[in-house]
Amino acid sequence: MSNIPSNLLYTTTDEWVLVEGDQATIGVTDYAQDALSDIVFVELPSVGDNFSKEETFGTVESVKAASDLHMPISGAVIAVNESLPDAPDTVNRDPYGAAWMLKVKMSDPAELSGLMNATAYEAYCASR
Repeated sequence: MSNIPSNLLYTTTDEWVLVEGDQATIGVTDYAQDALSDIVFVELPSVGDNFSKEETFGTVESVKAASDLHMPISGAVIAVNESLPDAPDTVNRDPYGAAWMLKVKMSDPAELSGLMNATAYEAYCASR
């Protein structure tokens, strides 16, 4: 089974969220990077961009496929991992650490209730 940290929340599109106060750090899950295989390209938005929940915020491409990244929560981008476009394989090596993608100031923290905890996400992955 994929690595599914219990301190994170998860989406059905395989993004993870780390909540710290009114900020959320977002990346893609171990399940997603494993399914995609070798990541060769990452496209991320700019600081200051605003997104609604479920809106596409970027793209990851692997040797197998391209996949859109979906915003798990509405908010404004306050930080972007500038090293990922130059080292996209970081997503394969450390999806929950060095490969974080965005930090967002949440505009509606109530949206977090629609995300899965680790147990629910593990069951969701197992069902696919």
